[in-house]
Amino acid sequence: MPVKDKYSTDNQKIVIFGAGRIGRSFIGQLFSRAGFEVVFLDINNNLVKEINRQGKYEVVHRSNEGDEVITITNVRGISMNDRQHAVNELAVADIAAISVGQHGFPDTIPVIADALILRRKLLGDEPLDFIIAENMRNADQYMRNELCKLLPGDYPPDKLVGLVETSIGKMVPIISHKALEELPLRVYAEPYNTLILSARGFKNPIPEMPDLEPKENIKAWVDCKIFIHNLGHAAAAYLGFRKLPDAVFIHEVLEDPEIFESTRMTMLQSADILLTLYPGEFDKPFLEAHIDDLLRRFRNVPLGDTVFRVGCDLYRKLSPDDRMAAPIRAAIALNMPYSLILNALLAAISFRAKDENGEYFPADLNFFSEAQLGQSHILRNICRLDFLI
Repeated sequence: MPVKDKYSTDNQKIVIFGAGRIGRSFIGQLFSRAGFEVVFLDINNNLVKEINRQGKYEVVHRSNEGDEVITITNVRGISMNDRQHAVNELAVADIAAISVGQHGFPDTIPVIADALILRRKLLGDEPLDFIIAENMRNADQYMRNELCKLLPGDYPPDKLVGLVETSIGKMVPIISHKALEELPLRVYAEPYNTLILSARGFKNPIPEMPDLEPKENIKAWVDCKIFIHNLGHAAAAYLGFRKLPDAVFIHEVLEDPEIFESTRMTMLQSADILLTLYPGEFDKPFLEAHIDDLLRRFRNVPLGDTVFRVGCDLYRKLSPDDRMAAPIRAAIALNMPYSLILNALLAAISFRAKDENGEYFPADLNFFSEAQLGQSHILRNICRLDFLI
């Protein structure tokens, strides 16, 4: 896919589904700083009103070296409750992005389908690219399948809809209630700012702008994020909670030498599986350096990332295609070791960290009830690893 020589900074617009932490701190930030108008679509009416009132917000990059405050301008918001307004705005966008989480897709896809139909009426066969800013394997296939259920039979999605998978590596902690009350639009994040995305997913030329890193084999890089970054982060939370149940922050548990070493060795075991899956994409020195860099980033003290955030949402994080079960399934298919990963997964079953208000992640309450039926029940029914039983 060719790269556009230059995007004009005039009248270029990105429409982003989701004005949450990734939407604001990462996707909105990148495109605003590249000269785009940023339009957020969100179900939170109060958040939309505040975006429109201020027309800007702050992203604070926090690191052990200090804070960097970035002001993001040329932004506005539209409520998803004003469906036709959202459809009209998306229909004439230059590019779009989705950052709503997997649970938000059912409400998002119908709006996209309506906007694509309207776009064709208004602009003819002018494609629209969607950057899928989700931690989700095969997100492009999922979106295509769901859109095809709603688009007319004569609509050619493979020609007019670019579905651009990404590997979202930026870490964004939960914002405390106190911080939200003081500055409701401010978002905190780590300084890492590279958006890895599919070079082949675009129907239009790839935007030429800082911090975009197109990859030909995005499937390998999505799995790299899941098998190395997501797995390592979760392993630190689950192993850390098992040994230090009163610890609040990820950097706290990783200060323990035993937890640090166990986490690193688990990541290295998963890296060996990834190398075998994608022998031409990565090499061992690269992945080892990547692991050590991630462990440095996980120990970012000012970021204040919590054990709760990293470990909660157990139904999703222990699902067959996610960070714990997917590497094990791959290892079994390749006849490779996975004992360290399984150890972290089993620690996850007894994970009971709470948020700043002393509450569990809501969906995890049901998980806890299922966990009372035993590890075998979770392995069989949640992880789909029944062949281990």
